[in-house]
Amino acid sequence: MKNVMIAALLLGGSALAPAADVLVSPSWLMENLADPQLVVFHVGARAGFEGEHIPGAQLVAGEDLSFPLAESALLLQLLPPDRLQRTLEGLGVSDDSRIVIYFDADSMTAAGRVYFSLDAAGLGDRASILDGGLVAWKAAGGAVTDEIETRPAGRITVAPKPELVIGLEDVRSGLAQSSFRLIDTRAPEFFDGTTKGSMPRAGHIPGALNLPFKNLATPDLRMKPDSEIALIFESAGVKTGDAIVTYCNTGRQATVVYLAARRLGLKARVYDGSWDEWSRRDDLPIETTPIK
Repeated sequence: MKNVMIAALLLGGSALAPAADVLVSPSWLMENLADPQLVVFHVGARAGFEGEHIPGAQLVAGEDLSFPLAESALLLQLLPPDRLQRTLEGLGVSDDSRIVIYFDADSMTAAGRVYFSLDAAGLGDRASILDGGLVAWKAAGGAVTDEIETRPAGRITVAPKPELVIGLEDVRSGLAQSSFRLIDTRAPEFFDGTTKGSMPRAGHIPGALNLPFKNLATPDLRMKPDSEIALIFESAGVKTGDAIVTYCNTGRQATVVYLAARRLGLKARVYDGSWDEWSRRDDLPIETTPIK
């Protein structure tokens, strides 16, 4: 049964993004870095970016593609298409651009959030993440610089994919469906209610499975092989045909599991409000059952 599931997952993953895989290697980026259609996003703190970055990279934070806190009660809510379009054009993205996102230090989840923002805007087939981020790039002999380049403004046509984003009411109704697989991507101590962190309440959404995003990455923050990830999904309780919805505290960690599922050809969505929204609502149930 395991071999059948893995084969099905990997078969679906092979045709997921014919124009651009979810991940690219440092060697691929080295070969294509001079391409004028390539736009590289550096995801991390400004201080790190100003110290060193891949030549030509543009500094981007997850917050740049989300509603400002002054406009939203929740953290990291996706921008509407028109505002996202203006932001991306200001970063030099055009309709013929190929986008590669990489992370500085440990900003893997922030890079995942940027990828998801692009995917939800209909740009996912032209966007990828550099596997292993800046550390992997430097380890492979990739050049870095402190020179900051500004790209000319681009022109893009955003074709949103609202089906990739799910809201609170959809989560509530989906929990009654046997094929609806809600995945909490936080660490076990948040899932089981040992700690609430900075959130209003501790615990998880009833019926959710726990699959911490860190389980899918190697210690040096590369994604594990597809075959290994397929087994991790199965061990967590995911079955062939399940409609996956991922969530975390604020919508960053959830995107790492989301992109892993997409690589495997699984139907995946992100609950954008995540635990930040659910835990604020005292009328919504929570569970604090320890993981067995």
